[in-house]
Amino acid sequence: MADIVREIERKYAATDETRLPDLTGVDRVAAVVARGVEHLDAVYYDTADQRLAGAGITLRRRTGGRDAGWHLKLPVAPEEGAGTEPGRTRDEVRAPLSDTPPPELTALVRARVLGRELVPVVRLRTRRTVRVLQDAAGAPLAEVAVDAVRAQRTAPAPAKRGGGPAQARWCEIEVELAGAGEGGAALLDAVGRALAAAGIRPAGAASKLARALADTETGTETGTAGGSGDAGRAPGGGKAGRAAGGQGRDAAVGTAGDIVLRYVREQVRVIVELDPAVRRELPDSVHRMRVATRRLRSAFRSYAKVLDRVVTDPLGVELRWLAGELGVARDREVLAARLRAGLAELPRPLRLGPVAARLRGWSRRSHRGARREVLATLDGARYLALLEALDALVDDPPLLKAAARPAPETLARAVRKDYRRLAGRVTAALAAPAGPVRDQALHSARKAAKRTRYAAEAAVPALGRPAETFVRRTKRVQQVLGDHQDSVVARAALRELAVQAHRAGEAGFTFGLLYGREEARAADRERELPDVWRQVSPAGLRARSGA
Repeated sequence: MADIVREIERKYAATDETRLPDLTGVDRVAAVVARGVEHLDAVYYDTADQRLAGAGITLRRRTGGRDAGWHLKLPVAPEEGAGTEPGRTRDEVRAPLSDTPPPELTALVRARVLGRELVPVVRLRTRRTVRVLQDAAGAPLAEVAVDAVRAQRTAPAPAKRGGGPAQARWCEIEVELAGAGEGGAALLDAVGRALAAAGIRPAGAASKLARALADTETGTETGTAGGSGDAGRAPGGGKAGRAAGGQGRDAAVGTAGDIVLRYVREQVRVIVELDPAVRRELPDSVHRMRVATRRLRSAFRSYAKVLDRVVTDPLGVELRWLAGELGVARDREVLAARLRAGLAELPRPLRLGPVAARLRGWSRRSHRGARREVLATLDGARYLALLEALDALVDDPPLLKAAARPAPETLARAVRKDYRRLAGRVTAALAAPAGPVRDQALHSARKAAKRTRYAAEAAVPALGRPAETFVRRTKRVQQVLGDHQDSVVARAALRELAVQAHRAGEAGFTFGLLYGREEARAADRERELPDVWRQVSPAGLRARSGA
């Protein structure tokens, strides 16, 4: 089992002559304790086209120091409350030393490398002088490391043609929190101000690897001063980098193709970035990944006049499959939470028999089975083939003639078409007879509401506030329909649990009571729908587009 450490740090440029100021008295720092010198030797692994580096990910094998082993660093959100200085918050996943990259780490970057071989690209040898900042009780607050680094290419840079591996050297300062406790960002800010007062400026490169790749690409021996690494240029700007979120010329609002491609690239980026989070079972990761697959599939269907369906239809089939596989875990998670909440709302005298224990056992069994299925999906060849195809689409989008037209007109027309489809389904659902027929019709309307909402979301950069309003009101319709469908699913589960309880000789009263409450909840949603639906109108979109 790999260990995971949250790393929150800031980096500063230095030279051989740089001297740290006395940091005693900065924020909560009561003492600065020297911990000596460490000699670190790290080999960084990546694909030949640097797909990991392009995504801000590092995979290294390091010896020396207190944490020798394999380290995979995955970017996460910046620390909350951080100041203007550059900082990085990453999850470092660790595994013991071995000769080759361990499977538990390579699985977490599978969506990035897409079957390409991971090879050594850079070797960094570092002489690290460490000082520990302690509070009045002697507890460590942060570590300040002065690093003298020597970098050497172990594989030619992608742009190089022959020649031996280039080398580079530099000095830098790292300030890393000892933990992710309260006040960490304020401490980093205070230390940063003290360093700035001593003439020490933030580093330009985001990481040692980024600096090493930038400097050794040109073969520049940068010495101990700034050097090309301070430009902060991140490598890996090829196909992987663009798929990971680069927008290129699409950053400015322009044609229909510009807007749709921006939305498509964002959803591909989310899917790829969430892959390791789903594997690590981080909160809400399955749900967010599933939503991204649905948004992407909806974009392909809604904007079929912008992107060629010959290419996107097969991808849509695979995205539907992936959303379904992810849905096994997500739907059971949501259902279990709903049933637990319903049970908690009941007065204790109405909870007859071991209802809570039966529900917990059912939930655990469902979770274990769903978890296995999700991991099997992410490790399967079909999923990898889908990621390869999405990567190819982002690199060479199948744009049609309509992609060159002005975005407002083309996108508004597509949203209005989805609205008409949704309106037909809502009307049919409201007219359907109560019971399973209406339940199915409302579920069909819910799916149409999602598609319409996602189409409008994609169009917001071109259509502005009217699209935002339309998205908000359509989302409310989706929520009402979603709560109704969740009630339908919950009633089926409650009936199953009641049957199990009956067979075990237990009272089924409580499950029946919960079933009745779910029926009432669904009826409330059905009564609420007409008023919520009346608020949805594409009229503003028509006016904005000039149609």
